[in-house]
Amino acid sequence: MEDGADGEWVALREDDGRAYLLRRVPGEVKVKGLGRFDADQLLSGYSFGDRITVGQKSLTVVDPALPEARRNMARRAQVIGAKDAGFLISWMGIGVGSRVLEGGHGSAGLAMHIANVLGSSGTLISVESRPEHAVVGKANMERLGEVIPEFPEWHLVDGDLGEVGNAVREICGSLDAAIIDVAEPWRIVPAIEPLLRAGGRVACYCPTTIQLEKSWESVQSQGLVVEWAGEMIERKWVKASKGGVRPGNQPMGHTAFLLIAAKIAPHEEE
Repeated sequence: MEDGADGEWVALREDDGRAYLLRRVPGEVKVKGLGRFDADQLLSGYSFGDRITVGQKSLTVVDPALPEARRNMARRAQVIGAKDAGFLISWMGIGVGSRVLEGGHGSAGLAMHIANVLGSSGTLISVESRPEHAVVGKANMERLGEVIPEFPEWHLVDGDLGEVGNAVREICGSLDAAIIDVAEPWRIVPAIEPLLRAGGRVACYCPTTIQLEKSWESVQSQGLVVEWAGEMIERKWVKASKGGVRPGNQPMGHTAFLLIAAKIAPHEEE
């Protein structure tokens, strides 16, 4: 990094995992939690893996990746976190080269996770109907595109998720996966089902059990097969002062109910 290219992103990591993203360009910048400084001058002579002191903080210089980008993302809408995003990506088979639709986009919490695994051969279509949220998500995604080594073909569509069919067909033809995170996902399923390839999957993100039930009924009415429905629970543990480890004081980590359904071939009429 000592001879790093102008404009490259660098992360300064606190020992507890908190991190600050800096772009190596001349000129004074203000970084919340660190202060004001010229990042190019500050980083001069340092390489990845070095320890650097900024004000009262002792930090490690690291090559940034998704965790650092997420810790520094701007937030307006509530985001889908790593717990649920990782489960959805794994269960739905999303990986290099996949064609994925997600809506709503919000602050791009889920989109950042998906983009990180798609590679440059993948396609991600994000739909957001609220401009005030879209502008925040767009900024987060643009910065992630500069941080990670391979970024997918990404499209941000302004509009109603239920009317995105033509845009999807023009961009990628059909979908491997679609994740619906809107207030009434069951109303969107009928418009998404025709866009899925055979074997493709749709997921509904449901904050309440009523939403889960209505989404369940909706996917079944479209001929989709429910593969998984439920919740992911996160429970952190801490090191006890008198030795050993124990559950932390925070509550069990429920966020929402997830439903995943797959598209199958239609049954032959007898």
